[in-house]
Amino acid sequence: MTIPPPVSPMLQIQGAIRALLVADDELQALGVTVYDYLPEDVPYPFIVIGEATETPANAHDRFGWETVPVLHVWDRARGYKKVLQIGGRLTALLDHQPLTVLGYDHIVTRWEFAQPLTDPEPPGTIRHLVQRYRVVTAQPR
Repeated sequence: MTIPPPVSPMLQIQGAIRALLVADDELQALGVTVYDYLPEDVPYPFIVIGEATETPANAHDRFGWETVPVLHVWDRARGYKKVLQIGGRLTALLDHQPLTVLGYDHIVTRWEFAQPLTDPEPPGTIRHLVQRYRVVTAQPR
């Protein structure tokens, strides 16, 4: 049996996550916009699908990947309440939930960590939540 050469699923995962988030009514109700490229002067709150890492997770009969995208939640607020609400919704949508990754078998998505931060620029009202997920995929059977 010949196994086709591996092709990174990173772009397809980014698209799958974006499609899932843009279609979610709860995120829409929170006034969240989703970007993978951030234009100038966008209103808060927003999510940026940011950088990712990828490592092989091959099986005996096919290629596989562990892709780790980072999602950034931004808001202008005095506290972390809104970014943590948005982050909670992201985890509810992604952690151990099915994800349609075009051209790949989705094995699992797992939440890895979250870190709330305050932008140090005065007046210190920009809140930033960094969340990372591990998406395991494989070539389709």
